[in-house]
Amino acid sequence: MLKGTTRPPSDVVAHVPPNLAPATVEKVAINAVMSGCRPEYLPVVIAATEAACTEEFNLHGVLATTYFATPVIVVNGPIRRSIGLNCGRNLFGQGFRANATIGRALQLLVRNVGGGKPGDVDMSTLGQPGKFTCCVGEREEVSAWEPLHVERGFAVDTSTVTVFAGEAPRAIRDQLSRTARSLGASMGLCLDTMAHPKIHGMGEVLLVVSPEHARTFEREGYSKADLRARIQEVTARPLRELLPNDECQKGMALGAVPPELLGTDGQPTPAGLDAMLPKFRRDEDILIMVGGGTAGKFSAFLGGWASGTAGSMAVTREITD
Repeated sequence: MLKGTTRPPSDVVAHVPPNLAPATVEKVAINAVMSGCRPEYLPVVIAATEAACTEEFNLHGVLATTYFATPVIVVNGPIRRSIGLNCGRNLFGQGFRANATIGRALQLLVRNVGGGKPGDVDMSTLGQPGKFTCCVGEREEVSAWEPLHVERGFAVDTSTVTVFAGEAPRAIRDQLSRTARSLGASMGLCLDTMAHPKIHGMGEVLLVVSPEHARTFEREGYSKADLRARIQEVTARPLRELLPNDECQKGMALGAVPPELLGTDGQPTPAGLDAMLPKFRRDEDILIMVGGGTAGKFSAFLGGWASGTAGSMAVTREITD
């Protein structure tokens, strides 16, 4: 396994939460062996470990939350092809060794080195299959858009991993929309259900656009920025509709309401109640990639966990030898 990297076995890759135990290249390799990786996968596992163990990603928080979140690995660049990573049909499914074992290696490392054991530090109420493994590649070759890693500051011919704290994939089914505007609205309505329809001002989400849906956007020159703006437009709701009420006691807490919409008494002003709030805090929190089979007008989204200093932000790292 160590033949897959030029780094010395004693090099410390990262300190793995929750115990902040040092993960050397050798320890990463041991867990890669146990997961079934080939040596050529090791640089991907190392880069994913580096990304997951940053303060921005907040792996300890991702483990300790009772929510569904788990590290989701997205691979970009030439290494996808050289290691046989699936970017197409059955993207989140079975049957591809690289996808199955790279994600599993990170999960084993978190448990065996970091001490993040289910039922101990890992306190997820229900969990999800991605806690076993979740690693996919972007299908860059069929997309007219910039790939995810290029949007995040890397050259198109650089291989990277992006680690995102996500839920399991959820379906976006639209076989009827023929215009980019309609399809963007359809996707936005699905994304509005993330966590709860009355929770707005959310952090990150990963939107996986299928090739057939991507072609609908491509025909009209619809950019990722256009799609993000459309999602924000169709998900915007007046604050009054998002607050808890007798019909649905779940809703936005006053602490989550933008302060400029509140009066001196801490309650929403009349104008504040009419203010339109989109689903996501920032357009750029909608991460977009293209993936999946070329047939089928089905896309997906993976909701994120809490973002910002109290939550987790997606982290991208270059894959090196």
